[in-house]
Amino acid sequence: MRTRLGISIHNFLERLFPERRVFLKSDTDTRFIRLRPGTQLIAVGGVAIVVGWSIVVTSMLFMNSIGAGNFREQAKRDQTTYQARLNDLAEQRDRRAAEALAAQQRFNAALEQISTMQSELLRSETRRHELETGIEVIQGNLRRAIGEREAARTELAALKDLGTQGSDKGTMMAQIGETAPVDILADALARTAQERDEVVEDAQDALEQADRLALEIALMKEDNDQIFRQLEEAMTISVAPLDKMFREAGLPTERILDQIRRGYSGQGGPLTPLSFSSRGEEPSADMERANRLLGHMDTLNLYRIAAEKAPFALPVKQAFRFTSDYGYRRDPKTGGRRMHKGVDFAASLGTDLHATADGVVTEAGWSSGYGRLIKIQHEFGIETRYAHLSKIRVKVGQRVSRGDHIGDMGASGRVTGVHLHYEVRVGGKAVNPMIFIKAAQDVF
Repeated sequence: MRTRLGISIHNFLERLFPERRVFLKSDTDTRFIRLRPGTQLIAVGGVAIVVGWSIVVTSMLFMNSIGAGNFREQAKRDQTTYQARLNDLAEQRDRRAAEALAAQQRFNAALEQISTMQSELLRSETRRHELETGIEVIQGNLRRAIGEREAARTELAALKDLGTQGSDKGTMMAQIGETAPVDILADALARTAQERDEVVEDAQDALEQADRLALEIALMKEDNDQIFRQLEEAMTISVAPLDKMFREAGLPTERILDQIRRGYSGQGGPLTPLSFSSRGEEPSADMERANRLLGHMDTLNLYRIAAEKAPFALPVKQAFRFTSDYGYRRDPKTGGRRMHKGVDFAASLGTDLHATADGVVTEAGWSSGYGRLIKIQHEFGIETRYAHLSKIRVKVGQRVSRGDHIGDMGASGRVTGVHLHYEVRVGGKAVNPMIFIKAAQDVF
């Protein structure tokens, strides 16, 4: 059975691929190569496979070229949309910057007003204390005058009783002759009446002066209450945005304020509470209110110090474009999907770059794909990185303040063009720098 099948296949191949001979002739000899049907079948099959593979590859390349063209068009459309969006964001940023500048000016004006109001409050409280002391003195004089008036009345009544005693003129004259002459008695009565009138007049003046002082104290208290309200409103307007800024950035405000308070305790710490009494009396409502305001002012000062130590500012102050956001994106070099741990700011070569917070430079030099890199360590476990620089203007160990010029924008390292790669790391983990920048857009 196997022989018949083999013979049938051989006959079929003989009809399709008859045996051929290829002659190879040289100067001295002639040889030939016999091409059997099986050999020809293998050769034809190999050629068919190569041709088919070429067709498939050509088709794939053609389809990929068509898809790439569509992808480029879509990428151009996306780029146009993205650029339009970036322009809108730039306009919004400029508006926010103008609003932040106006808010800063209002904030400074509020601080000046707070200082002025505090001085007025202290003066008014001192004046109120003096008036209260004056009222106590007047009340003491009034009580003493009333006592003298009552004594004069008693003495006058005694003299009248003395004048009416007896039944006839002789007896009365005898009694008067025994005590005092008539003219002395008349002078005493006149003097007593005059003193009584003076006491009554002094008492009336004292009452009127007390009423005037009471009215003046009431007006002063009303003025103080208005000053307190304005101070409290100013504190609310000033502290609330700073507290919101830190919370939106994900920073623990209570722990940060405690850290700043401990770090600056040698320079004053919390403000000393007010005390208007040296007699050990319980603090009044105004004293407690003033002390609360001083506490708010201390909190405001701590917030301002902390804000200088966190990266709430922009590293580029000149005109720029956002060219890449934080997060996964298409790698500009390989085209693959890759995590982008910062944001990119594009501007002209040599654009000044500034520190976004107070800190200490921990690295300043070349770092592989980062190119020329600056690392700054800040308070609260925060680190900022500035990569692809054309020039570095700080040294390791140097202490910098927010806004200091630390380097120039460039295209060093793994880049496609001039830009700044800006990173923020909290506790060693990269976070979106725009969290800090957006949190501060209505404050600074």
